[in-house]
Amino acid sequence: MSHYQPYPNYKNSRIDWLGKVPEAWQVTRLKYVSELNPKKSSLKIEREELCTFLPMEKLKTDSVVLDETRVIEEVYEGYSYFGNGDILIAKVTPCFENKNIAIADDLVNGVGFGSTEINTIRSNEKSHNRFLYYRLQEEQFRKIAINAMTGTGGLKRVPSEIFQTFKIAIPSYDDQKRIAEQIDKETTRIDTLITKKTRFIELLKEKRQAFITHAVTKGLDLHVKMKDSGIEWIGEVPEHWKIAQFKRLISIQNGSDHKSIEAETGFPVYGSGGVFAFAKDYLYDGESVLLGRKGTIDKPLYVNEKFWTVDTMYWSKIKPNAYGKFCYYVATTIPFNRYSTNTALPSMTQTDLGAHLVAFPDKSEQKAISSFLDKEATRIDTLIEKTQRSIDLLKERRSAFITAAVTGKIDLREEKP
Repeated sequence: MSHYQPYPNYKNSRIDWLGKVPEAWQVTRLKYVSELNPKKSSLKIEREELCTFLPMEKLKTDSVVLDETRVIEEVYEGYSYFGNGDILIAKVTPCFENKNIAIADDLVNGVGFGSTEINTIRSNEKSHNRFLYYRLQEEQFRKIAINAMTGTGGLKRVPSEIFQTFKIAIPSYDDQKRIAEQIDKETTRIDTLITKKTRFIELLKEKRQAFITHAVTKGLDLHVKMKDSGIEWIGEVPEHWKIAQFKRLISIQNGSDHKSIEAETGFPVYGSGGVFAFAKDYLYDGESVLLGRKGTIDKPLYVNEKFWTVDTMYWSKIKPNAYGKFCYYVATTIPFNRYSTNTALPSMTQTDLGAHLVAFPDKSEQKAISSFLDKEATRIDTLIEKTQRSIDLLKERRSAFITAAVTGKIDLREEKP
């Protein structure tokens, strides 16, 4: 942002966190430049007409998925109303923290209804909706709103008064429009870079998995004689490899419900939701492959320490003819969608996992393959981490740019070369 200049003159805003603002900007409250949750009585359309319907999960940052329609009469009571040009912002955790905010547009009949966890903010003649949209993403506003949340657990909400009494400084309507246009250009440029880098990470992950799949089904010798495995998703395998059920390599065990163990320094507790950093004893000591049982079923884990598991995962004992890390890499190739239940919380049975057919060489070759994959996986993971850090920095830059623009720290009234 070094090529952007500040405004020529500033004044004291008399707002501690805001500090000085451009001299021509007006200090005001949100309620004087917008309307919070406009009354449904302002609707000028019959209730028998169609409207857009918006569940909470379809509101993201600068994005709304408008693929549902309802009859207005069906949603008039019990849902939030909005129209074209209105700002939609989540008020409940974690959606507010995730910056789920967008401007409604292209609504059916210009009308929408959605989750009551969405606040509608309608700009008046003093504010440009796109400028106000960015103003509500400014970091200090978000911090104040988050600190003011009321409720417990996952049901904390930003109080309505925050969206009304919060003090801001804004320029003239025309300057708001110019500033919003410049923010659009810069954030579009940054978002394009983020999209490209995100796609690059996806390609790296695909390449990583392709390396693993090839190595654990074809081996490392490019000239080895092959045979048909008789398994559709494996195809040909080295002639000297065996074909057997996965339970020939590992003995799959049920996890136990250890979430309630008193928190203290000790051994980790593994579950499909991650690692819980508490335990007072160990369930198993040594190499193990952990397999999803409920929820996050497609993310096997390799463990080589004392640990507990929870009942959302299976753990396993590695058999004498198997190398633990090789078994882990094999586990990452299991087509979990072939075995998982079609339920809200997908799950798999121990029997199906154990019966899954795999190809494998002797233990010494398993170890060689694992060593190769460790190096390749580490190389790719390093690239992924580096790319992710650059994405995080771009997101920080995007946020800092918006904050600087909507608080008057940089002058965007004229387009910079």
